[in-house]
Formats: sequence, structure tokens, C-alpha cells
Amino acid sequence: MTKPSATKEQDVLEECQAAIGYRFNQVDLLRSGLTHTSGAETRLSSNERMEFLGDAILGLIVVEHIYLQFPEYQEGELTKIKSAVVSRRTCARLSRKLGLEKYMFLGKGMHLHAAMPSNILADVFESLVGAVYLDGGLEAVKQFCLKLLEEEINAVAEGEHGNYKSVLQQLAQKDFNETPFYHLLDEKGPDHSKCFKVAAGLGRYRYPAAWGKTKKEAEQKAAMNALAKIQNEPIPFPSD
Repeated sequence: MTKPSATKEQDVLEECQAAIGYRFNQVDLLRSGLTHTSGAETRLSSNERMEFLGDAILGLIVVEHIYLQFPEYQEGELTKIKSAVVSRRTCARLSRKLGLEKYMFLGKGMHLHAAMPSNILADVFESLVGAVYLDGGLEAVKQFCLKLLEEEINAVAEGEHGNYKSVLQQLAQKDFNETPFYHLLDEKGPDHSKCFKVAAGLGRYRYPAAWGKTKKEAEQKAAMNALAKIQNEPIPFPSD
């Protein structure tokens, strides 16, 4: 978007706030976050500094979240999850998801691109994170980021930490000639933030249950509990 009139600019910023699901107390911060160097009067008035801040804030939020959510993961596993989630590709994809390219303030030649380059999309998402942090503080930006990233974090974490359901199934069929089953025993919390209690079993025996933030996560943890019990080790996820 080339330089708009004041009224048009206000409309753009209103639309952007509706699209991202966050309303700014200081709308000038959003304006700065959306301003590419090509559309800025000076380099210091572009979103580059805000992008620098947003990159650091995004890393902190993801690292804290995975550190607290996955206490059984080793440092190397946490590093791999963080690298996959806090990546330029992820930031560019989230930018497209939010439609940020429609709200950016660009120089005259930039609109000639058939599609917005991924590096610019990644930059504007990071600068938006910085803008939300400056406007609302750490809790506000944490909610904003995790709402967009939590599903991806869980998917990456599950893939990184291995498929314990598959391991349990192989062991059960080999050693017991049984196929594991999973019972949903309980669920609690509001619809947007439920937790699920699941137990794995073989034949007539049911192993200690585990809680998870999704049914998939609960089943993986229940499988880990079952494997630990079979191997006479302490269960990693006591539920009671």
C-alpha cells in the first residue's frame, strides 16, 4: 500500500486490528509496525527496530512456553522445537494467515510484486509482535502469540519427541500379542481450554492415566505411562 490519506490510513489500521484480534491503545505503534523501509520517510521511522524487538520477544514467549509445557524434554529437544516454531518460514506463514500484506505501508514500486516476498512478510509479523508488546506488555503479547502458535508448537513437539503410541503398539503386539486401547476418562475446563484424562490399556489391564491439553497429547502421555509401568520404571505423568 502506498502512502494513503489520513482517513484511508485510519480505515486500514482499524481493519488490521480487527483482522489480528488485538486492539491497540497506541495506534501509532501499529502504524510503525506496518511501515516497510520503502514506505518510511527515514529508515528509523520504518519497522526495522520493532522487528528486532519482536524477534527477541517471540523467542522468549516460545521458549518459556515449551519449557513449562514439556518438563520431560531435554535441552536438545526443546532447542529443535524452538528452531522449528520461531522460524522465518513460520513468521511469513502467520503473516499470510493474518493478511498483513493488505495493511502494510509500502513504497511506490513495491506493489508491482506479484506476491509479497516471504522475507518482508516474516519481518512484518515480527514487528507486529514488537508493537503488541510495547502497547500491552508481556501478558498481552503472550496471549496474542500463543493463540496463533500453540497448535503448531504441539504438533512440532509431538513429532520431535517421538510417537510413544507407536512404540507401545509394537511392544504390545510383540510381547503380549495385544493391541493397546485408549480410554477417555475425564475432561475439564472451558471449551477453548480443555484438558483431557486418558488411560492406555492392554487386554483387561489399564495403566495409569495422564492429563493432556489435547486428546492426542493425553494419549501420548498415557502411552509413556504404560511403557514406564511395563518396564518397572516410575511413571512420568501421574494424574492423581
